[in-house]
Amino acid sequence: MEGNGLEGDGSNGEALGKCLSGIVDDGSTESHRYYLSRRTVLEMLRDRGYAVPISEINLSLQEFRAIYGQSPDFDRLRLSVTHKTDPSKRITDLLVNITKHVLKPKHQVLTEQEKQKLLQKHSIEEKQLPRLLKKDAIARYYGYERGQVVKVMYDGEITQSHVTYRCVW
Repeated sequence: MEGNGLEGDGSNGEALGKCLSGIVDDGSTESHRYYLSRRTVLEMLRDRGYAVPISEINLSLQEFRAIYGQSPDFDRLRLSVTHKTDPSKRITDLLVNITKHVLKPKHQVLTEQEKQKLLQKHSIEEKQLPRLLKKDAIARYYGYERGQVVKVMYDGEITQSHVTYRCVW
């Protein structure tokens, strides 16, 4: 079976792609590949928690070609989706102001100059400081960014007064 576009003929799959797309339909191979790629991207985005209309995923090849043509323009294929969020979770996060809780220590972001002075004083690098995750409630409340160093001041009856430093990760 030589020259039939199957594997091992040295054509790197070109003949195979043309052959299969000719069997599927009479449209262009390019539009068929864009259609399949776009559908996979939409499914991937949906699986990652983005809001993707099911009608976009279920778009048929003929409908795709009616919208984008036989040689789709790459810029027209761009899409924009938003991440699904659970509004009830956001609301419950805001029911109580966590910064006003009795047991919550005070947090203060150091300036870059204060940060460098602290690191030099203790001969350490920022990665050696205890971490404060960006997803921590306090970090989300204040909008801390990765790499910032936060001074945490404990002052109360339960814990003795002391200061620690944390690096936002």
